[in-house]
Amino acid sequence: MAVLLITHDLGVVANVADEIIVMYRGEIMESGTLDDIFRRAEHPYLLALLRAVPHFDMQPGERLQPIREIPPGDAPHLMAQTAPWPEDATAAPLLECKDIRKSFRLRSGGMFRSGGGIEVTAIDGVSLSIARGECLGLVGESGCGKTTLSKVLLRALTPDTGSVTFNDRGTETDVLALDGEALRQFRRRVQFIFQDPFGSLNPRMSVQDIIAEPLVIHGVGDARSRQELVAELVTLVGLQTRDLRRFPHSFSGGQRQRIGIARALALRPDLVICDEPVSALDVSIQAQVLNLLIDLQKKLGLTYLFVSHNLAVVDYIADRIAVMCAGRIVELAPRGVLFRDPAHPYTEALLAAIPVPDPGHPLDFGHLMQGRASDPLAWPEPFRRKPGSDARMIEVGPNHWVEASAMPPKGRKREASLAGSA
Repeated sequence: MAVLLITHDLGVVANVADEIIVMYRGEIMESGTLDDIFRRAEHPYLLALLRAVPHFDMQPGERLQPIREIPPGDAPHLMAQTAPWPEDATAAPLLECKDIRKSFRLRSGGMFRSGGGIEVTAIDGVSLSIARGECLGLVGESGCGKTTLSKVLLRALTPDTGSVTFNDRGTETDVLALDGEALRQFRRRVQFIFQDPFGSLNPRMSVQDIIAEPLVIHGVGDARSRQELVAELVTLVGLQTRDLRRFPHSFSGGQRQRIGIARALALRPDLVICDEPVSALDVSIQAQVLNLLIDLQKKLGLTYLFVSHNLAVVDYIADRIAVMCAGRIVELAPRGVLFRDPAHPYTEALLAAIPVPDPGHPLDFGHLMQGRASDPLAWPEPFRRKPGSDARMIEVGPNHWVEASAMPPKGRKREASLAGSA
């Protein structure tokens, strides 16, 4: 049969398409075969799209090049109202969780029947720490527990067991023990950027009201000071003050995500949890938002937990990366180390599954273990996770940890082991 595939993912196009049409504002900019588009591109728009795609061989400090760069504005009020941290408070992690476990019980027989059901484990003993000022990337396939973990850290969900500790300017705070006003104060310090820029904004509220809502809820300032801060925030994320009276339906997806970022920054948080904030955006707008997040981190001294299933995006923005599968962290390493020398077979499978916008580098389906890469029972020893196993986090290099029952093999031995299991 014939297939018409509509997508903004150039890597997918390079792996499945025979002929390609590139459109912009309702018109065809360029069309041709696979080689024409990726090896002999001519139109400036297509060339700009190819430059906006994050890739693993980017140099330190190299930036993505969106079609239209939107630099952040100044933030004198935000900077002035942020109290400096005590010097002795910076050594401890900003946020740390230990042995977090969370399960859900599925009802049997429909939603109106109680009792029984299947218990599903979403998080199975996760321990992580996030240093102040860093961006920790959290990657894994859909359903592995990434969003559930982020909601536990935010105290939107209460875990079954484990602990969450927040560094409140040198004072260690037990997040799970907070209640009432103390919990409200903690939630001012940790904010959330949602995945869906369309569904996360109230269509009945203007941009002014959307950004001001956190300030109103927490009783920050009076009406005039809130109005000034909202105007500053909307400028900070690259929008105009004239946009404040408009409603979400009149903005593009990238602009709506900028509104969501401004709302998350309104309370001047220390930690921002970004839950796949660019997955719904095309590659050029994705590059704009990623560059904006990097600039805001430097300008405001923010700390990020960046949740995504796109390893190339995480490679661009994160300092360290944690790989999650079936409710556990299976590998944790600095960005360059993880992609240069992955130790866990699941990490290798994730890297092999990334569609690259280059016909010369097709997907390596051999590394996907016949579709069982996310099945812990299919992993080779010593990575196989089975009931009663003594799998633990083992340091295989400086700041490079992997879940295994023994020190894993390296190099060709590991590749041979992986190939044999497939």
